[in-house]
Amino acid sequence: MNIGFIGLGIMGAPMAGHLAAAGHRIATVTHRTAPPAALVESGLVVCGSPREVAEQADVVVLMLPDTPDVEKVLFAAGGVAEGLAAGTTVIDMSSIDPIATRNFARRIAEVGCDYVDAPVSGGEIGAKNAALTIMCGAEAPVFERVLPLLQLMGKNITHVGGIGDGQVAKVANQIIVALNIEAVAEALVFAAKAGADPAKVREALLGGFASSRILEVHAERMITRSFQPGFRIGLHQKDLNLALSSARALGLSLPNTAIAQQMFSTCVAHGGADLDHSAMVRAIELMSDCKLG
Repeated sequence: MNIGFIGLGIMGAPMAGHLAAAGHRIATVTHRTAPPAALVESGLVVCGSPREVAEQADVVVLMLPDTPDVEKVLFAAGGVAEGLAAGTTVIDMSSIDPIATRNFARRIAEVGCDYVDAPVSGGEIGAKNAALTIMCGAEAPVFERVLPLLQLMGKNITHVGGIGDGQVAKVANQIIVALNIEAVAEALVFAAKAGADPAKVREALLGGFASSRILEVHAERMITRSFQPGFRIGLHQKDLNLALSSARALGLSLPNTAIAQQMFSTCVAHGGADLDHSAMVRAIELMSDCKLG
């Protein structure tokens, strides 16, 4: 299949690599990050515009940082929408605003094309291992048609519902992950301040009801200070902004999400926007005058 893939960053590059390894022809255009040399050597076609990518594709996949990025790539002059032929499918795997997603899908439908929102969870490790969790919003026949492609990039793939519902699920995911990171950070800083070895406390907790992937993976990063990004604070901050703006529109309260957002904002204010989101612990450490390591 001819696949256009726009957004070859930390996660997009390995995702596109899995599609190429399965024999699909991949076309792209540079968006912030130049295509990796390994992908180019494997036959990646580098185009001059998103429109040119779409003109060569049966399916266009987007893996972009934020809502404005997706809108620009799709609808700006020289954008994907200008190059789509009737029957082409657009799969947006970015994490963006659910309401905007439904609007984008409507505009893509007007040119006779299908739209799937398929945001992912699993970070860089999940992308590299083709083990991403993928949350899909689409009409059922369209989901079934693109499922074989999604299975090349992920393992836990769920058709959540209609267009936009995948993005709703991703926002919910990001709320849970952020609050778990905040809880683990508080627990480890508490342990350190009380005089215990946070590494030993983590080891003990992994055997109990408090065990989680966050405690397993991110707590170790907190202790060893390994903050090379798998998922950047700046991106998680963006996702919580989506949660809080949606909460305002829906008339509901997300008090702990707001607190987690403030923790991320503290990290960003101290130069941590590009660190892994486990570095939220630095905000707790700053307020407690206690570092884990």
